[in-house]
Amino acid sequence: MVKLLLASRNQHKIEELQQMLVGLNIEVISLDDVADMPVIEEDGKTFNENASKKARLTAMHTGLICLADDSGLVVDALGGQPGVYSARFAGEDADDRKNNHKLLQMLRGLEDEKRQARFICVIAISDPQGKVQTVEGTCKGQINYGERGTGGFGYDPLFIPEGYSQTFAELPPEEKNRISHRGQALLKARSILEKVTG
Repeated sequence: MVKLLLASRNQHKIEELQQMLVGLNIEVISLDDVADMPVIEEDGKTFNENASKKARLTAMHTGLICLADDSGLVVDALGGQPGVYSARFAGEDADDRKNNHKLLQMLRGLEDEKRQARFICVIAISDPQGKVQTVEGTCKGQINYGERGTGGFGYDPLFIPEGYSQTFAELPPEEKNRISHRGQALLKARSILEKVTG
């Protein structure tokens, strides 16, 4: 079994990624399993910059193959916000509830066609020497008028993917994983992981 370090402490994200990597000869560990890992500041202007920096620095520090992702919600009517600031959209002490509330406030009064949005996920995989490969996944949809559903995390209760009437938070996890931005990116990442862990 090859150890793959996920550069995350987000339990939801770790569980989601573990489910999607089933079948590969990989033991997934997270930052919670690593001692003395310095905090890496996500100061990039793009998802790609943030994911690459996290993967490279974490892999070089630990000597392990590392997978990092940076993902977020891009809303056209808000000029691409919240974008790379998705997790801290409502401020440094933001949580999912505050972020969702702020997004709904900013979109108040806009009808369906102006509520277009997409989730973007960039996955970066780095070897311990700092060689990084990236892939990207996108899921288009729109923002609902209120929160619905109890599954998922983040903006999932607000996001209705294209071709569906349920939000991400209402879909069964396996269905969400199949169509989500992270699911799309991981599908592409699997072939890289097969090579680097094989």
